[in-house]
Amino acid sequence: MMRILLFLGTNLAVIVVASITLRLLGVEGYLRGQGINFNALLIFCFIVGMAGSMISLFISKWMAKRSTGTVIIETPSNATEKWLLDTVAELSRDAGIKTPEVGIFPAQQSNAFATGWNKNDALVAVSAGLLNRMRPEEVRAVLAHEIGHVANGDMVTLALIQGVVNTFVMFFARVVAHLVDSFLKSRTDGAGLGFMGYFAVVIVAEIVFGIIASAIVAWFSRFREYRADAAGAQLAGSAAMISALARLKAETQMPDQMPDTLRAMAITKGQTKSLMERMFASHPPLDDRIRALKEAAYR
Repeated sequence: MMRILLFLGTNLAVIVVASITLRLLGVEGYLRGQGINFNALLIFCFIVGMAGSMISLFISKWMAKRSTGTVIIETPSNATEKWLLDTVAELSRDAGIKTPEVGIFPAQQSNAFATGWNKNDALVAVSAGLLNRMRPEEVRAVLAHEIGHVANGDMVTLALIQGVVNTFVMFFARVVAHLVDSFLKSRTDGAGLGFMGYFAVVIVAEIVFGIIASAIVAWFSRFREYRADAAGAQLAGSAAMISALARLKAETQMPDQMPDTLRAMAITKGQTKSLMERMFASHPPLDDRIRALKEAAYR
C-alpha cells in the first residue's frame, strides 16, 4: 500500500510539470471529443510515469542517508572503519566498478543496503549491529552482495521497470475511465462521469492496476536478489555468503528499523509466509536463497 500511495503522490507532484512539457512538445489533451487519442495518452503517461521513478533514483543516495541516519566514513577513525573501506575498495576493484561511498547506520539488527543512480556513484552501508555480531568473513560476504547489486546495475534497472509499469498503470486506468464515461453517456443522453467522476474512476483504477503492477516489480526485485547472492558468492566465497545469510535468518525476529523506502534494498527482507506476502515481497525467503547458493556450489 505504501508503494501505491507514493506512486499516486508522485503523479500529483509532477503532473503540472508534465502538462507544461506536453504543451511545449505540441501534444494537446490526450482525450478528444470524439474518442481517445492513444498516442497522446501514452506520451502523457510515459512522461509522468517515468518522471517519478527517475526523480526517486537520482535522489536515492540523499534520501538513504537522511532516512537511515547513515554516517559516511570519510576518514576512518578506528580499525573497523579502515577495514570496511579497504574491503569495499577491494571488492569494487574485483567487480570492475568505482568504489562506492561507505557508511554505517545505527540499527541493532544486522542489515545492509546499496543505492545510487549508477554503478560508479553508489552508496553501500551496513548497520552497527551487523558489524558487532557477524564474523569478518560474513561481513565481507554481505558487502560483496551489495557490491553485486551495484555492479549489476540493479538500482537503475528497477527504476526503469518501475517507470514502465507506472506508464501502463496510468494508461490503462485512463482507458478504463474513458470507457466508463462513454458507456454512461450512451445510457444517459450525454451525461457522463463529469470531471470529478472521471478522476475518481482513474484513481480507483490506478489503485487496482497498481497492486497488480507491484507484484510484477516485486518479482523482478526477487530475481535480482538471487543474482546479487551469486555475485557475493563469487566475490567472497560461497561458504561465507551462505553463512552470512544463515546468520541473517537467525536475526529476523528482531525489529526491522529500515525505512519503507529502503526495505527493497535491505538484505534481510524475505521472511514471508503467506502466498500473498510472497507475491509482493521484494526479497525471496532466506531459506530459498541459501538453497540456491548450495545448489550452485554443487554444480
